[in-house]
Amino acid sequence: MLSTTYITSAFIIFIMMSIIFLIAIVKKDNSIVDVFWGLGFTINAWIIFILYKFPFGITSTIFVTIWGLRLAIYLFLRNNNKGEDWRYAQWRKDWGKYFYIRSYLQVFMLQGFMMWIISFPLLQIDNTFIPIQLWQYGGALLWLIGFLWESIADFQLYQFKQKSKNKGKIMQTGLWAYSRHPNYFGEILVWWGIFIFCLPYGKWYITILSPIVITWLLNNVSGVPMLEEKYKQNKNYQKYIQKTNALIPKFW
Repeated sequence: MLSTTYITSAFIIFIMMSIIFLIAIVKKDNSIVDVFWGLGFTINAWIIFILYKFPFGITSTIFVTIWGLRLAIYLFLRNNNKGEDWRYAQWRKDWGKYFYIRSYLQVFMLQGFMMWIISFPLLQIDNTFIPIQLWQYGGALLWLIGFLWESIADFQLYQFKQKSKNKGKIMQTGLWAYSRHPNYFGEILVWWGIFIFCLPYGKWYITILSPIVITWLLNNVSGVPMLEEKYKQNKNYQKYIQKTNALIPKFW
């Protein structure tokens, strides 16, 4: 049963990411993959839940759905009618004639592979009846804190950027006063919470790859490093770095 869910999930994600790649070609905008990130998790989770009817899967599926839909809607509103994100636009120039094949493999398939690994806690739940454990409430609470932290941080940044007087300025108020990337910090908590909640239903040494991978990605690859590189010449941002942690909030 467990191996079947992994294979099914991998197939679902492969099909979804291939379709989104074709849409990106038509739109000439690879950044739509960011909008689909949260939605992809949601679709994958529900198909797995419907196919295998895990009795406890509904809770974790709802967790992922709330997180994924919120993120997808936010990114759509933020990016709508603004053209291709600067990262993907730069790769479009750098990759030249190999743009399409590299986009398919290094953007869409790579993100799909990461989506699959991060979804591991959802794939481990089986049909064995296990009473709810007290510490699972801790996982649910951690998910809630992470979800609220990420949502509030995104909302504050969106409001900040909507004001013309803030153009070119660095957001340093609200949750952004405590860490430079509070939205990423919240997302990390979300997946550690889901991992903890799903622990009784699978093999922890497999499901733990989920929060480890998302933590590594946001801290070392696609999250913090890319944005820090963008602002490396910004003197105000460099001052911001000196007094504010990258991810873990600093309240003193």
